[in-house]
Amino acid sequence: MAKKEKIVDLKSKPEKVTDNQLERIQNTVNSINASTLEIGRMELQKHEISHRIAGFKDELVLLQDELQKEYGTTDVDLRNGTINYPENGEADKKD
Repeated sequence: MAKKEKIVDLKSKPEKVTDNQLERIQNTVNSINASTLEIGRMELQKHEISHRIAGFKDELVLLQDELQKEYGTTDVDLRNGTINYPENGEADKKD
């Protein structure tokens, strides 16, 4: 069997990246962090808006109940307020 010789690298290796490389790394990491923070803000806004929508939906249900009691239907033209009564003259049945 032949003995393998160890190769020793006598050349010194750099201890640091260049200032330019360090600045580019820092800028890139800072951009990632800022973008991640921005996504977090957007998700919070999305959550708050979703809660507002739920409140609006609850309000709409109350309005529909009011319309149903007063007019017997909830079918209203949103452009001009015209009540669209059923053609058979019967009140809408609420599910």
